[in-house]
Amino acid sequence: MKWLLLLFCFPLLAGAQPACDLLLRNGKIIDGTGNSWYYGSVAIKDGKIIAIGRDVNNPAKKIIDASGLIIAPGFIDVHTHLEGDEAKEPFAANFIYDGVTTCITGNCGSSNVDISKYLKWIDSLKLSINVATLIGHNDVRKAVMGRANRDATPAEMQQMEQLVDKAMKDGAVGLSTGLIYIPGTYTKTPEIVALAKIASAYHGVYASHMRDEGDSVTQAIEEALTIGREAKIPVEISHFKLSGQQNWGRSKITVPMIEAARKEGIEVTIDQYPYTASSTSISTLIPDEILADGQDSINARLAKPEIRKYVINSILARLKKRGLKHLSYAVVAYYSTDTTYNGKSIEQINQMKGGKHKAKVEAEVVIDIMQHGGASAVFHGMGDEDIERIMRYPFNMFASDASIRVFGFANPHPRGYGTNARVLAEYVRDKKILSLEEAIRRMTSLPAQKFQLNDRGLLRVGYAADIVVFDEKTVQDLSTYDKPHAYSTGFKYVIVNGVLTVDEGKHNGARAGVALYGPGRSSL
Repeated sequence: MKWLLLLFCFPLLAGAQPACDLLLRNGKIIDGTGNSWYYGSVAIKDGKIIAIGRDVNNPAKKIIDASGLIIAPGFIDVHTHLEGDEAKEPFAANFIYDGVTTCITGNCGSSNVDISKYLKWIDSLKLSINVATLIGHNDVRKAVMGRANRDATPAEMQQMEQLVDKAMKDGAVGLSTGLIYIPGTYTKTPEIVALAKIASAYHGVYASHMRDEGDSVTQAIEEALTIGREAKIPVEISHFKLSGQQNWGRSKITVPMIEAARKEGIEVTIDQYPYTASSTSISTLIPDEILADGQDSINARLAKPEIRKYVINSILARLKKRGLKHLSYAVVAYYSTDTTYNGKSIEQINQMKGGKHKAKVEAEVVIDIMQHGGASAVFHGMGDEDIERIMRYPFNMFASDASIRVFGFANPHPRGYGTNARVLAEYVRDKKILSLEEAIRRMTSLPAQKFQLNDRGLLRVGYAADIVVFDEKTVQDLSTYDKPHAYSTGFKYVIVNGVLTVDEGKHNGARAGVALYGPGRSSL
């Protein structure tokens, strides 16, 4: 009789589901693979997914009814610039409310050089998001040879190689370049190849803000592909776009270049923000050779009448190429010397100052801003047709190219608040450029695979419980160019490492993010 009782009890014991910390029930599960949604539940315990499927009904400390909502992996933003803002706003609300649970920073050649120290600091700070980082070529070069406009000596190359080697061992996920920024713009391709080979030895990625995204974009793409080919390293081309009205439509050329490179065997992918304006330093309007060394050197050059004239003519030539009469496309985001400039175009600032309504005088305003330390700016100049064509390319991820926003500070680009919600609302729900499942794959498993975040990006048993729960019918970006400080809506729950961080649409103050390390560290 005892054995008979055990026989009858065994199926019940075998089918028992372990208790969990959090159970998400009855949602539409989109697992990050690109597969279609299905109804199911997800059980979470100790920061990990312990069960997922149609029949999951684990006893739980907290149960969330996700009926009518999408359950998806937390989004991974592959191109951010967190450096310097982490401690100002550790809740990272602009990212969290946009569904982002992991950021990759250190892009465009700009990063902390001591990666070990940085990632340990990230862990001690405890942000609401996870953070991985690239090692930035510009800062490596500055550490060795400042802002010098020359080739590196053999000894300097050795020093830079040692810095990149240490960074990869300390956990960087790859090497980044910013080849329109000083001193990256002074660097020739062989220097980058040599450093990329170091990153490649540790299975890192080469992520590049290319040398040009406008008139010479095809040559810049070729350089990025050459670096990938010669260094035998996966390539990520950052914020893939066509800048300047004269270049609209050229995505018909640039996207096929990426397709051809992949057929050749180069592991190249791209990322994109879904906006027609970019944002960077106002210094990009100034010829590169004027920006060498430091602010004192820049001011000394700009004080010379012949150089000032040369800079003005360069700005006017760029304006003429765009087919514009005024610098209305360049809008100051933040100028510390005079914050009344924030949110105004160079044309408007000139008029505010009482200057003649001429492009030459507007160019003088740009020079004056540079002489007083420069400013960040938003540049309007991309076409919707190119954005949509690039977006349809399947090996393209979405990225904000933004930092952690301090709510209400300056007049930044809206991409820092609304990138993912904008894709889901405008390009998935309204324009139907992508399916919902495909958009989520681009935000989750594709970036996780590219940057080797091996337990992220999918809803899978054993994976870290980074999860978003949102309403596909109401998700919406609210941030605009005129009023950028507005959080996205529609993300009802956000979970980071198993910890509920957004509950019923409100950030609850949880800071469960951790530092994520590249494969070079695990190889030690």
